[in-house]
Amino acid sequence: MKVAILSPAVWRTPPRKYGPWEQVAYNITEGLVEKGMDVTLFATGDSITSAKLEYIIKEPYGENPQLDAKVCECMHISYLMENAQKFDIIHNNYDFLPLTYSRLIKTPMVTTIHGFSSPKIIPVYKRYNDINYYVSISNSDRSSELKYIATVYNGVNEKDFTFRKNHGDYLLFFGRIHHEKGTFECIKIAREYGMKLIISGLIQDEKYFNEKVKPYIDNNNIIFLGNSGPEERNKLLGGAYALLHPINFEEPFGLSVVEAFFCGTPVVAFNRGAMPEIILNGKTGFLVNTITEAVNSLDKIKTLNRKECRIWAESKFTRMKMVEDYIEVYKKILKYK
Repeated sequence: MKVAILSPAVWRTPPRKYGPWEQVAYNITEGLVEKGMDVTLFATGDSITSAKLEYIIKEPYGENPQLDAKVCECMHISYLMENAQKFDIIHNNYDFLPLTYSRLIKTPMVTTIHGFSSPKIIPVYKRYNDINYYVSISNSDRSSELKYIATVYNGVNEKDFTFRKNHGDYLLFFGRIHHEKGTFECIKIAREYGMKLIISGLIQDEKYFNEKVKPYIDNNNIIFLGNSGPEERNKLLGGAYALLHPINFEEPFGLSVVEAFFCGTPVVAFNRGAMPEIILNGKTGFLVNTITEAVNSLDKIKTLNRKECRIWAESKFTRMKMVEDYIEVYKKILKYK
């Protein structure tokens, strides 16, 4: 079976720092290679992979403001589609735009829907649902207007995360700095609980950062580290007393949550989106509905067994578990032909 993996061209695959879709595409690619499959990764030219690498965009447009995003997207996606006949199946990890080519090629395509940026994009998915195969990354993120072939949880390479039996003396926010992710809520929780907060992530909304986050940064109680790479991520997640995840939207998955579990760190999250599917309430963290509930739950963190977090993550969210599930999806699709 010859598989083409389409990763975005916004960031490198794997990402140097931020880039969740690129990270998942990388995890899928490397896992398939480990399984002995013939895999070609379509990503930026500076990408790192043990699979075959094909590219037309040399560097990520997210790292070079001189590049036009739409031009890069069009060239990147069309380059794969022009070579579609070389593959048995295409695995799209680049949102809805590749679907618009699907009636023009014969190779079947499976699309992992990493989330809906807006309800406005659903008509594209609907139009091509009859000849495409959609995978959701959580049951909560399914649209009632679409048909799905499977739900496959995102998986990470457990070797990238070090289990730490003992926690540190800080709370952690890890993710993009945006209202959706609840950075400001984390600040309020940490201040009310009286514990240091470390914030690490890409500033996605400058106005939000300047108004809701920056005024509280004092490099003592509230510390902002900026965007962190893999080594620092592992260290930060492993050393935290708890990861705070007070999201303000129906999050489709939450990679940082399972990454924290692999380090043994419990998570306190608002009970929205995929959180009830990812967090074992009372065992790997706490699902709460308000800032007050989040603050009150933090005393109970010390009663949790950090090893249980790692065991839970290993049972559900490893790279190999994800890849095995995707291989079953590929087999099912090719059998349909």
